[in-house]
Amino acid sequence: MRIILLGAPGAGKGTVAKLLTEFDGSVQISTGDILRSAVKEGTELGKKAKEYMNRGDLVPDALIMQIMEVRLQEPDCKKGFILDGFPRTIPQAEELKKLLDKLKIKMDFVANLDVPRDVILDRLTTRRTCSNSSCQEIYNIKSNPPANGGKCKKCGSPVVQRADETEEAISNRLETYNQKTAPLIGFYEKEGLLKNFLSLSSKDTVAEIKKALKG
Repeated sequence: MRIILLGAPGAGKGTVAKLLTEFDGSVQISTGDILRSAVKEGTELGKKAKEYMNRGDLVPDALIMQIMEVRLQEPDCKKGFILDGFPRTIPQAEELKKLLDKLKIKMDFVANLDVPRDVILDRLTTRRTCSNSSCQEIYNIKSNPPANGGKCKKCGSPVVQRADETEEAISNRLETYNQKTAPLIGFYEKEGLLKNFLSLSSKDTVAEIKKALKG
């Protein structure tokens, strides 16, 4: 499969992407992951990206697209890939379209994960993350609580509520999403690639996406 996942923060893109990789061996690709990987490997592009990241600046689209071009040509992408949370803006979508044409890659569709605002707020305000930077396991105090005493089940470190997962911070993130990323829905609708999925349960969403792929 070759799909793009769209959706607001808390729509479940990461979980859905992970479950889809288990389905057919496609790889999950997020901008954060490819940037961190390029920096870690010390590639020329990674070194350039690191300069921006060290200054706390956003990595420019042109550089992200160069790193994305390298990533999409790696052997593990031959089976398929899921772009998780990329593109984020219309200019990125336009550049991605050019890149896919250049690489002769045809996308199956763009899956927009649609979740009501109150569900997103509930999901994110109840989310907790392992404080160990090399673990970062995610929990939910309602549906997947950590071990007793608020400890990570994997490594035993304390779990914490991230600063960007308070109700106020989430409202700000949703506002940013609506301004910058939501217009992508219209962009991909015009391209004839958009499919909407109500994403209240990751397993149900994955089942619907699989059905759409077969269809």
